[in-house]
Amino acid sequence: MDKHQIREQVFRIIFGIGFQADRDPEVLISQYIDETCDVELKSADRRKISEKALMVCEKIPEIDEKINAVAEGWKTNRMGKAELNILRLAVYEILYDTGVPVKVAINEAVELAKEYCNDDAPAFINGMLARFVPEENETVTM
Repeated sequence: MDKHQIREQVFRIIFGIGFQADRDPEVLISQYIDETCDVELKSADRRKISEKALMVCEKIPEIDEKINAVAEGWKTNRMGKAELNILRLAVYEILYDTGVPVKVAINEAVELAKEYCNDDAPAFINGMLARFVPEENETVTM
């Protein structure tokens, strides 16, 4: 499974968890992987997906705060669920996952938006994420 496919599975998980916020994310992640995932997963892929989904879920309050700080007129409570969870995943990758280059995180988010959202979403996602790109020779500190 390539990194794009892993990222897509993580997106699907965090999207679904958003509708069951009162349940344990670890249980929901495990259920998704065991019962809902529509692709064959190797044990290494299962682990990568589980770990990344859990790490994103743990950071959602912090990530949403950062998104709200840069959003103009579209706070997280007004965003479409698919768009919001694509943003959450990308912001997580930009701010916390040193193994993902910023440009890759943004490009992958735009690609997910093209697949899962309406026609306006890729530009919205790109514009929002551009606000998280550090100036040259500067790191993102939010």
